[in-house]
Amino acid sequence: MLLAGAPAYAGVLLAPHRAVYELKLRESRGSTQVDQVRGRIVYEFTGDSCGGYALNFRQVTEIGSDSGDTNVSDLRSETWEDGRARSFRFAARNYLNQKLDRDTDGRAERSPDAMKVTLSKPEKSSNSYDARTLFPTEHLMRIIEAGRRGDPLLEARVYDGSEAGDKTFDTLTVIGKPSDTPPADIEAPAKTSELASERHWPVTVSYFEKGKKADGEQTPDYEMSFDLYENGVSRALKIDYGEFVLDGELKELRFLKATDCGAKAAP
Repeated sequence: MLLAGAPAYAGVLLAPHRAVYELKLRESRGSTQVDQVRGRIVYEFTGDSCGGYALNFRQVTEIGSDSGDTNVSDLRSETWEDGRARSFRFAARNYLNQKLDRDTDGRAERSPDAMKVTLSKPEKSSNSYDARTLFPTEHLMRIIEAGRRGDPLLEARVYDGSEAGDKTFDTLTVIGKPSDTPPADIEAPAKTSELASERHWPVTVSYFEKGKKADGEQTPDYEMSFDLYENGVSRALKIDYGEFVLDGELKELRFLKATDCGAKAAP
């Protein structure tokens, strides 16, 4: 467990960047009526271990059914995570067909004994979770560290403030063999000097809502697969929601200016 005041993953340096992914339907399964999906993810990550990490995230998804109905989901979230993984703030709004469907706002604080979450929206409440529960950037760093060690699996409990902010996820990450050469099918925006020789791993993260089981066998709420670079950039997304699977193609990638803290931490 990371103790208060201890440095968080000093050997992992994440690059501030803005990435845009275009979403398309890869496949639908079972009796689902989904026959068309299109959308976009905008992911802007900034900060460092000194001042904390900020993420602005937006995902707009238009889902069409074989009956002709179309629904548009628009998720907008902002988070901030302390560089020592002691605190986490989050705010998210989800619109369904341009009407506010969910509004979440809260913060989490970690002590040596527990992680306490305090919500102001959708209603005032508080919950306590295991102190070993990870925040999102902390989890990303753990995955990179595991890849560096050559560990093929990483199990961790994660709290990210998603949905109503009232649940944690047990995660299982499968990490493939590393490579430091660009893939043959790399998207044009990823053909940058920053990624040209950057080590990367194929990664699949399965998210299981804690305590949720089906027919005695736990099945993931969703899975995300991607190529993860050592600097925290991802490409070749695949998001598996069970009933349907989306591909996320990297359409734009811009590296943002690193802070003095990030520059000093560089090897």
